Amino acid sequence: MKRLIGLIVAPAVILSTLIIPSSITSACTGITIKPKDGSAIFGRTLEFAQDLQSNIIIVPRQRENVGSTPNQQPGLHWTSQYGMVGMNAFDLPVIVDGINEKGLHVGIFYFPGYAEYQDLTAQDTDKSISPVEVPLYLLGTCQTVEEVTTSIKQIKVGKVVMPQLGGVPPFHYIVNDASGKSIVIEYVKGKLNIYQNPLGVLTNAPTFDWQMTNLSNYVNLLTNNITDIKVDDVSIKGFGQGSGMLGLPGDFTPPSRFVRAVAFSTTAFPVQTAHDGVLQTFHILNQFDIPKGSARGVEQGKVVGDYTMWTGVSDLTNRHYYFRTYDNSNLRVVNLNCLNLDAQNIQTIFIQGPEQIIDLSGCAR
Repeated sequence: MKRLIGLIVAPAVILSTLIIPSSITSACTGITIKPKDGSAIFGRTLEFAQDLQSNIIIVPRQRENVGSTPNQQPGLHWTSQYGMVGMNAFDLPVIVDGINEKGLHVGIFYFPGYAEYQDLTAQDTDKSISPVEVPLYLLGTCQTVEEVTTSIKQIKVGKVVMPQLGGVPPFHYIVNDASGKSIVIEYVKGKLNIYQNPLGVLTNAPTFDWQMTNLSNYVNLLTNNITDIKVDDVSIKGFGQGSGMLGLPGDFTPPSRFVRAVAFSTTAFPVQTAHDGVLQTFHILNQFDIPKGSARGVEQGKVVGDYTMWTGVSDLTNRHYYFRTYDNSNLRVVNLNCLNLDAQNIQTIFIQGPEQIIDLSGCAR
């Protein structure tokens, strides 16, 4: 029997300093799957207690962008070299999770209680952007994780309010490219931290290095069932399948989801193709789907609850972005290769709509 952990470690805004309270929850989970054909697949869930009103947007090449700053002055000016597609929020021209035409993926994950962005001086204004603009910048200017690692050090991310969320949003970011490389970007106590992410997994708080260290608490987990054991003269047998995973945490907290995400994504049988990898990713992410009411908190005397608004899966090799929503579990896809990336304006694909149920009984309506 292989030990699980042993297997894993092998291969426009207003000025404010208001910080969103850490009690507002978010339970996003991201995983990476690498099929045998050499493709790279990243998938994630998006949970929140407030409707983010997401839709798919297509951002063209050569778009002129201006970053936001805490003092309402224009920030970094940049031109998007690469077209991109992904989910936005609140009808804003930003990418919450998406890919560009070079197979780079960037996703925002909530990071409450830990995110603290950089302090800006007057000299920093012309190289500053807001937390929510980070994916738009990276996807528009970079092709690979290596380029992102260099580029993110050349800009400043300031404490810019996002009015739709009521304060400065606490984010951290995962970046993946078509080679299968992955990093995590975090701003903690005003300092930029970049972590190599060999497992391609991310959830929320605490910090990424803590989450990786926490895996040491689960070195007892096994990929195969535990054999019968004997205590004195008594033979003790396991109950059915899965005895090797006894002790795997099953709650919705970020550390528990991180451990489960590592366990499920690294022990899944390898698949052959990118297409199979996409379907496998959706199946694994089923384990992290949160229905309304299962994860609750209280905000200003009102009960609120995270739920899985949408799940996105990026085929970084073939430049396909797949998704499903809480209201419609049918898989839908946007093929970046078929889009007009030289359009003059951002295009929107609306994703709202009810579940499509196919009646196979043949009864007349």
